[in-house]
Amino acid sequence: MIARTAPRSRIVIIEEVQETRDLIKELLKRDGHNVDAVRDEDEAVDRIQRNHPDLILISLEGRLEQLIATAQRIRGRGGLTRQTPIVIFSLEAVPEGVEEELGENIRVTAPDNFNQLRALLMRVLRVASRTH
Repeated sequence: MIARTAPRSRIVIIEEVQETRDLIKELLKRDGHNVDAVRDEDEAVDRIQRNHPDLILISLEGRLEQLIATAQRIRGRGGLTRQTPIVIFSLEAVPEGVEEELGENIRVTAPDNFNQLRALLMRVLRVASRTH
């Protein structure tokens, strides 16, 4: 089990598929995080404006350029600074098992499994907590 380095972090998940959204939400809640799971960009902006998250996880389909633009719009519309990390989970953007930093505190990943995704999120939250 991964040690929780940022307990009670607030995470917003943006995922179109209800079953996937519910699964990721439940797994992160079991780790002790406060999780808001939404279907699209507009719902995400609404939640972000009400409860500024510590991390945003975007799991949407699309080309990498589109996903980066979506991340930037969400950050701008939600009133967040670059300090709030965004992780894009996309099997289409990068090969499975890969993680890349894209700048502006945005990362893209295609984890092999949930534990790999969890480890990345915890590492990103740990770094973000040191910069706040």
